[in-house]
Amino acid sequence: MLNLSLILEDSALKFPNKTAFILDDKHLSFIELNQQANTVAGYLKNNGLEKGDKVALTCPNIFHFPVIYFGILKAGGTVVPLNVLLKTDEIKYYLQDSEAKFYFCFEGSSDLPMGQFGLEAFNKTPDCTQFLLLPSGAGLIQKNVTTFEHVLSSTPLKTYRERTAEDIAVILYTSGTTGKAKGAQLTHSNMLTNALVVKDLFKMNQEERLLVSLPLFHSFGQTVLMNTSILCGATAVLQPKFTPKSSLELLKSHKITIFAGVPTMYWAIIHHPEVLEYAQHIKSHIRLSASGGAGLPLQILEDFKKLFDAPILEGYGLSETSPVACFNHLDKPNKAGSIGTPVWGVQMDIHDKNGKSLEIDSVGEVVIRGHNIMQGYLNKPEANTESLKNGWFYTGDLGKKDKDGYYYIVDRTKDMIIKSGFNIYPREIEECLVTHPKVSLAAVIGIPDTIKGEEVKAFVVLKEGEEIKPKELLKYCTQKIADYKVPKLIKIIESLPMSATGKILKRELKA
Repeated sequence: MLNLSLILEDSALKFPNKTAFILDDKHLSFIELNQQANTVAGYLKNNGLEKGDKVALTCPNIFHFPVIYFGILKAGGTVVPLNVLLKTDEIKYYLQDSEAKFYFCFEGSSDLPMGQFGLEAFNKTPDCTQFLLLPSGAGLIQKNVTTFEHVLSSTPLKTYRERTAEDIAVILYTSGTTGKAKGAQLTHSNMLTNALVVKDLFKMNQEERLLVSLPLFHSFGQTVLMNTSILCGATAVLQPKFTPKSSLELLKSHKITIFAGVPTMYWAIIHHPEVLEYAQHIKSHIRLSASGGAGLPLQILEDFKKLFDAPILEGYGLSETSPVACFNHLDKPNKAGSIGTPVWGVQMDIHDKNGKSLEIDSVGEVVIRGHNIMQGYLNKPEANTESLKNGWFYTGDLGKKDKDGYYYIVDRTKDMIIKSGFNIYPREIEECLVTHPKVSLAAVIGIPDTIKGEEVKAFVVLKEGEEIKPKELLKYCTQKIADYKVPKLIKIIESLPMSATGKILKRELKA
């Protein structure tokens, strides 16, 4: 028997009055978090939730998220976290596809009326039986709906309902860059073991103070920050919406020891005009930073390390791998540009298109197996057949490994550009462009070409106050990379489209 929520019960026993989460000037202790989660569990059970029923949750990084997340688990349910930026029809798809029975939804604001979108989607989903509003104080929803205050008036469960290690704890939907998003089914064992791995990987204990800028609906923030901090009895500072200024302020004022983010967050922080002033204070207590979600350009990694005088470990994982699969380690040499070596209990390899293992330094598809692999996509047998083969999970990412067992992500298989028969990896060109002293960020895509099949197009964001002509950047590229890789077109833009998790949305650049 196993239930992921035991990590909360354990820390509530060990550290009852210690602060688990901080939001603005409010503190939530481990015992308060556990009691409120028990009350949510009691409400769900008393209102007909059966073990294994799915419960959807739309909520930013506020106290409600961990309270409801662990309340669902304690009741024996499966958590379905949803991106807070979704609109009505998108939410409807997720509610229907996940077969959610209950839906907790934050009200939001006039700029982002999550509750309005959520209620509209709920009303279009007959099989979802209860809509539970988390009021924001904006007063956007005047209808007679059940609110979270009513939920908290319920009789709490005394402890969690037993589940097995292989029961589904969480369904995380992939970003859906191609077609409809798929729900990766992660077990209680997947999620618990991954948190234990992160604890050991980062050498964490109850004295840590983590900044949670990554959205909790995403696997990175959920496992690496929320679940692992609760497991350790550490304190997590919640940031509902990332901005570099507020991140720097929180890193300083709360004496944060561990920061984790995606590359665009690191880029935004190092380019903030006041970063040098903040760095003087932050580097006295920050112990470790971690990057994942996409490849971290070497220039950004080096600039961040220089500013904050702390190691920044780059790792790799996907929603389907709980998410952590591979990481650089504190007690091993770190190789620039590498995602490190597989974490404990996980194996990786590089396969060709026929499923054959490739030699050292050969580029192929990254495959993974171990305790972190999902049970499969919900109700997607064809996708499971394509992704889960011979005990391996096929990631769709192109990579290679060196003689020391370190792995490198080259690109997404779907992002690879084929020009006149040559394979071109956008990340290599992006890395080249950001080394230019006037460039801060770049994204490269393939565009159709009637003669060559595809051509290379780059979108570039300049550093503040800088000016440069595209032809000068093209000349720079010709000095750094092979001619066939040099972009045919370079477009200078003010910003790149990004998802709520900070990933660059190349599909929008192709539109």
